[in-house]
This record gives sequence, structure tokens and C-alpha cells, in this order.
Amino acid sequence: MARIAVISAVHEELAEILALMPDERVQRVAGREFWLGHLQGHEVVAVLSGIGKVAGATTAAILHERFAPQYVLFTGVAGGLAPGVAVGDVVVGTHCLQHDLSAAPLFPRWEVPGTGTSRFAADAVLVQVLTEAARDAVTWLPKLVSAETLRALGLHRPTVHRGLIVSGDRFITSAAESQALREALPEALAVDMESAAVAQVCWDYGTPFAAVRTLSDRADDEAHVDFQAFMRDVARHYSARIVRKALNLL
Repeated sequence: MARIAVISAVHEELAEILALMPDERVQRVAGREFWLGHLQGHEVVAVLSGIGKVAGATTAAILHERFAPQYVLFTGVAGGLAPGVAVGDVVVGTHCLQHDLSAAPLFPRWEVPGTGTSRFAADAVLVQVLTEAARDAVTWLPKLVSAETLRALGLHRPTVHRGLIVSGDRFITSAAESQALREALPEALAVDMESAAVAQVCWDYGTPFAAVRTLSDRADDEAHVDFQAFMRDVARHYSARIVRKALNLL
């Protein structure tokens, strides 16, 4: 039986995952609640990451020191960057990079000093598992969400993508910022505030890691519009179904 850590980016997603765990119990460490239980035959530790790279890294480090997970899965929302990714789509990260990190001229832009890399690769097996789970989830969306809600949020036929997720300590809310990121990192599919930091901690510990992000916006001037409605009506359902399916595949 593997011990799997599931990190959620927001409360709504964590609540949906906890609802699937019949025997969860809580341990409080450093102001965080770590929920221990079982799901799909695995030991699970579920926790809220906190917002930003420092919060995410701290949470990941505590996870490793206190609970020694064998796998780490990160689920949350993100802003879409690349052409062809739309609100409601799901991105499974194959690599994660900190877009606001630069120790130049001592090191190349984005490279994390002491690691020799700027891109932390996700575990290939976990990427495949999350991809299959995400494809299952998007096919179920019309059964989970009413047609009226889908129309209101402008969702049509969600797609699953795999590629680069970039992270930084800013919520990207302008077309200018989004365009600047696309020009600097044209292969980046999505932007968030934690994945790359958690990926780095997992790399330090040698723990297989992967992240899956539902696109709640296009990281532009409308990024704040209907965010809570999207979390309530779409993202939390995605997360619960993706996690349950992924654990069933592991």
C-alpha cells in the first residue's frame, strides 16, 4: 500500500477530496492541517498548499519530514497561456519552472542555483496516470455540471494538455503580463503560484511528483471574473474525480 500525498491549491478542492476519505483524521503542523486516511486502497495525506511558492515549498517539506510520502500529486487551478488552451481545459505538467526566478549573471535565467536546471521534470508514470484520469474527468463534466452553468462559464469541449507549467509569486491578471510570459516562455501552457516550488522540494527528496491544473482563466484582464463560480461549479469536481481515478490507476 503506497502512501500518497495529495496537495490541493484551494479549500473547495480539498473538501471534495476529504469527502472521498471515510476515515480521515487531522494532524496540525506549522499552522497547517494534514488529513490522513485511505482512498482507493492507498494511504493518503491530503493538505492545502497555501498560496505562493514559499507556502507551497514549506508544505511540501513538512509533508516529507513528517509523513514520508512515496508519491506527491498536486491539483489546483491555473491561468492558461499558450494558444489553444482554454478555460475549462486541464493541463498535466511534464515540467515545472519558476518564471520569476533569476540569479543572472551568476546563473542562466530561471536556473535554480545548486541544481543545474531550471525545469523540474514530473514523474513519467504519474504524468501518464494523471493524463488518463483527466481525460476521464473531462468526459464526465456534462454529467457533473448543468448545461446552464457550462454556458454561463463559456465552457464547451474541455481538452487535456501535457507540457510546461510555470510558477511565480504573482497572480497574472493582465494581457500585457500574459503576453510577456508567452514571449519569454513560448512553450508554457499554464501559469500558477506553487507547482514549480513543490516540484523542486520533491526533486530534493527524490520523490515522484506530478501536477494537474484546471484552467480557470486566461491569465489576462478578465482573470478575476467568475473565479469563485468556476471553483464551486467546475474545478472542485475535476479535482475529486481526477484524484480518485489516478489513485485507482496507481
